[in-house]
Amino acid sequence: MKTLLGTEEVKAAYRRYAAVYDRLFGAVFEPGRKAAVAAVNTQPGQRILEVGVGTGLSLHQYRADAEVHGIDISAEMLEKAREKVEMRGLAQVKGLMEMDAEAMSFANDSFNCVVGMYVASVVGDPARMIAEMRRVCVEGGDILFVNHFASDHRLLRGFEKAVSPLATQIGFHPDFELQTLLDLAELELVRVQPVNMFGYWRLVHFRNRAAPATNATRQLGYQGGYKLATSPSSAAE
Repeated sequence: MKTLLGTEEVKAAYRRYAAVYDRLFGAVFEPGRKAAVAAVNTQPGQRILEVGVGTGLSLHQYRADAEVHGIDISAEMLEKAREKVEMRGLAQVKGLMEMDAEAMSFANDSFNCVVGMYVASVVGDPARMIAEMRRVCVEGGDILFVNHFASDHRLLRGFEKAVSPLATQIGFHPDFELQTLLDLAELELVRVQPVNMFGYWRLVHFRNRAAPATNATRQLGYQGGYKLATSPSSAAE
């Protein structure tokens, strides 16, 4: 049975990570962050929410004319993010709040874009988080995830399964399935794009509309065990 991550376990894990997170995960996860921000940096004056903003490694990449809000459950990670905002003078960042992604305090339809980077496999109940992301995003807006998903490589998948019981210690589920995210979202799927080293992580771009009755995932071809968009718009940026 999958080990569930509770709020306190996640807080404890990222309290440990806060001081070293940028050194451990800054450069290695940078391509995924850049791809996600590029996907939402398309229009002036957008209201953007970053769920699981962490230490704020992506905040300086958003357009200067955007209105960016970030939430995280870790006070220690948020403190690092606030330091970056002050040091860089990031006027587009309007607020960084300690908040549970599964129960946000924002009003309905508050944001044009909602981005969750490296957070889908961290929360205890991804379905609740996705429902909240849909709620606070305007109809037709963009909802994006960047995340590690379980490998189709036999040995890697075996390793992920083996360490899955340690989820409460490492702070995420290493065997989180891409299909789980697609099934839970029930949104119009725009594309799935490999990012970061070896394409082991994916950028998953949804539009905040119900998936077509034919199911958007059926319109995707298989490549390397993952469903990848086959239209020109899905090409890596």
